[in-house]
Amino acid sequence: MFKVGDNIVYPMYGAGIITDVVEKDFLGEVRQYYCVSLPYCRMEASVPVDNCEKLGVRTIIDKSKIDDVITVLKGETEPMNPNWNKRYRDNTDRMRTGDILEVAAVVRNLVRTDREKPLSTGEKKLLSTAKQILESELIYAGGYTIDEAEDMVESNI
Repeated sequence: MFKVGDNIVYPMYGAGIITDVVEKDFLGEVRQYYCVSLPYCRMEASVPVDNCEKLGVRTIIDKSKIDDVITVLKGETEPMNPNWNKRYRDNTDRMRTGDILEVAAVVRNLVRTDREKPLSTGEKKLLSTAKQILESELIYAGGYTIDEAEDMVESNI
């Protein structure tokens, strides 16, 4: 169980900090929720305590794992489905895992694909979300500024 002040990752939203643990009545059922501040996307979220594992909520990576992220960003582009709709679903599924290395691979692949041929509107939004998730965790894990995290991602792809 997490506690107030813990830095966590909420898949598909990014890294944030638990600001409170509250009880809420939802449809007649009282449950505990983490109140999570996600500053990078300027959002507050309520995450059911008993559902965290299913949602993929986890602690942020250690600073030592940042090198693994850089290695993924520098790695070879993986073959992707030529159908943008299938590619979009595949990439969304990878991001939902909450694994930062999967998110880094999605960012790398989409950035490189966009350099060759412009992405569809949906994929551009997905790339923006994936970058936000990746950069937010790098900010918490490495103590970087937003600009430093953005530069780290861009310069290593």
